[in-house]
Parts: sequence; structure tokens; C-alpha cells
Amino acid sequence: MPTDIVMPQMGESIVEGTITKWLKKPGDKVQRDEPLFEISTDKVDAEIPAPASGVLQDIKVSEGTTVQVNTVVGTIATDGESAAAASKPVAAPQPAPAPAEKKPLAPPKVAPSQAEQQPVPAPAPAHEEEDHARSPLVRKIAREHNVNLSQVSGTGLGGRITKQDIMAFLERTEATAAPGASAPAPARAPQPPAPAAPAPIPGDLVPATQMRKIIAQRMIESRRTSAHVHSMFEVDLTRIVNLRNKLKAGFEQRHGARLTFMPFFVRAAIIALQQFPIVNASMEGESIRYHRHVNMGIAVALDWGLIVPVLKNADDLNFLGLQRGITDLGERARSKKLKPEEVEGSTFTITNPGQFGAVFGLPIINQPNSAIMGVGGIAKVPLVVTDADGNDSIAIRSVVHLTLGYDHRLIDGAVADQFMALVKRTLENWSEEVG
Repeated sequence: MPTDIVMPQMGESIVEGTITKWLKKPGDKVQRDEPLFEISTDKVDAEIPAPASGVLQDIKVSEGTTVQVNTVVGTIATDGESAAAASKPVAAPQPAPAPAEKKPLAPPKVAPSQAEQQPVPAPAPAHEEEDHARSPLVRKIAREHNVNLSQVSGTGLGGRITKQDIMAFLERTEATAAPGASAPAPARAPQPPAPAAPAPIPGDLVPATQMRKIIAQRMIESRRTSAHVHSMFEVDLTRIVNLRNKLKAGFEQRHGARLTFMPFFVRAAIIALQQFPIVNASMEGESIRYHRHVNMGIAVALDWGLIVPVLKNADDLNFLGLQRGITDLGERARSKKLKPEEVEGSTFTITNPGQFGAVFGLPIINQPNSAIMGVGGIAKVPLVVTDADGNDSIAIRSVVHLTLGYDHRLIDGAVADQFMALVKRTLENWSEEVG
């Protein structure tokens, strides 16, 4: 029997999804857990893996169509079945009816000679079948390079194996393989570049993507909901810049993760949020909800939009845990591997327009948060500094501008400024162990 491909349930509150792109065409071979198609929901854009190995037999729902969850969107021919039916002209796909109304598909009749000629896809290794804790992307890389994932140490949250972990394992294997050894290091399979969509030119009328529509809706809603006020502070980041330059090589060698500036800003914000819990609160009707933990939303710019994955219980993590969590969420956001629950439940948000050279920004609050901190670019500037004896001098310092956008319904200006003053002191007098 063919294996049905269904629109997945991407979260309790999500009832439908839009197929934005098929990554395979009818007649193509597919492997279990290989990315098969892309969807967009009101929470995330995601790549959906193939439910089985075989040949993509039929596409029932075309790109750009929105259907209910659990709708059959295609089928995969398995167990040596012929995919000859896939080569037949297919009528324009229509949204499939609800699962309760759908009748089971009858298997295609295949002549014995056709079945014998059709190669049977090799079954996935047992260790992949049983490994539910690792992402489809990691399993795909492991399959391409013939890597047993039980040999790879995970540095992600809860011991999860990340893309960076398996790529580092491959690099170590290649580096230690001696010439002429009986078991050479696995070669990296070349990945053909995905065909780029034609760039729009002046005069084109291009429909907005699902993500762009959602961003537009959320930004307007936030402006209408919150009384936006912004406060900007200049921070001397020289101590942290020097510390990072000194430690980044050893940090990456020890922990397998790049040392970035973001965990410094996140940690400083957490310290201030614990001192000023109203900044970590949110409005619920006419009441104020004070949250027990800091769920840190970190905006990630994508080629096709913007998304805010959430580092849950960030106040329970040490510096290394923050860096690993930030890196993991960022990588999976860019590879469309986030789950809906990983973009929900933030209590405070940090956005980083400075990575593109902006001096500062005036960010819009990420609802239902009451505040968002924008991080500007780090630049060397002449600055007046005062020594312990009160003598002033001009020195070259690394400076960053931080902006707090806050909801004046909850947060008074004095509280916002005290919050930012504590963030500034924490960063300028950094004393925590980095690792």
C-alpha cells in the first residue's frame, strides 16, 4: 500500500497549513526523514520530512494551497511498488477533504515485470529508526556520511545532537584518518544548490508570502495594543570585547560553539529582569501577569522574513547554556526546523539590528511582552573616561547603543531607565565566568 503524506499537526492551536514548496517531484526517490515539502503556518515555516522511503508517487495539493491538518497531500510508493503512475498527467491538485470523509486509496495495479525492475529503497539503519531525539537534518547528514549517531556527543539542550555536533565529528574524523588507512573518513556528499526564484524587477506585482502577511498583521496589532515608548543607553563594551577576543578561540575548542556577543546581552537582561519583574510581566485583560521565569525571545533575521524563537527558562541557564541555546535556536530557525512551541511563550525579547550596521533601532514590542531590547552595532569611538582619581581623558573605546522599547501601560519611564542602567552596569563591569 502507498504511504500517505499528511499535513502535520504543528501545534495544539494550529488547524491548517499552507504548502509553500515541494522539494521533490513525482517519480523522485525519497528517503525516510529527508525534507519533502515546506509549509507555512501562523507560527513557523518548516520543512516536513518524508514519512517513509520510496518514490514520490503523487502530489495531491499544489504549492500555495492551504489545507486542514491531517489532510493527505501526497503519497509515497513503497515496498518496490512502481511509481509509473507518477509520470501520468495529473489534474490540478485540489485541497483534500477532511480525513473523516476520505476513502482509503486502492494500491495501483503493477505488472510483475514492472515491480521487478523498480529498485527497492534500502531500509534506514536501525539506529536511525530508534533515534527520536535527533532532528531529521542530523539523521540525513548521518545517513549521507554513514555515521553511527551513537558515536556522536550532543551539546544541545538535553544532550540533543545538533548539526554543529555532527559536522564537528566529521571534521575530526577526516583530520585523524591516516593516508591509506583501511577505514577512510567519510567523504562529504556535494549538495546541489537549490534553484533560486527569479528576483522581482521594478513593475512586478508579487504576492506576499504567508510569513510576510503574518509579520504585517502582528506589527500593526502590537502598535494598536501597546503604548510604545523608547529609551536609549550608550554602553562602554570595551571590557567584554577584550574578554571575547581573548577567550573565543579556546571557548570554541573546548565547547564546540562560537563565542558571540549575544549571551552577554541576554545574561545582563536576565539580571535586570530579576530586579525589575514588571519588565518581564504582561497584561491579561485589566490584570498584570508576573511570570515566574524568563523566557527569552531572540529575533532571528531570515532571508524570507523574521522569526522569534524562545529560549525557555533562560534564567536557569549558565553562560555556556545560554550560548548553546542561542546557537541551536538560530540554526534551526534558518533551516526551518523549529517547532511551534519554540516560538511561543516569550516574556521578554532581544533583537539585534546592529549585526547589519545599524547604530540603534526603535523596535516594536513582541506581543504579549511588555518590553523589547534592541542591540545596536559595536563601534570604536573616542570617549571621555574618568579614572579612580577623577581625572578625565579621551580614549578609544568599543561602544554599543541599547534601546528599550516598552509598554507605558505597565512600565513607567523611571522603571525603564533603572532597568537599562542596571543592564549598562552589568555589561561595563562584567565579572561572570564565561567558560
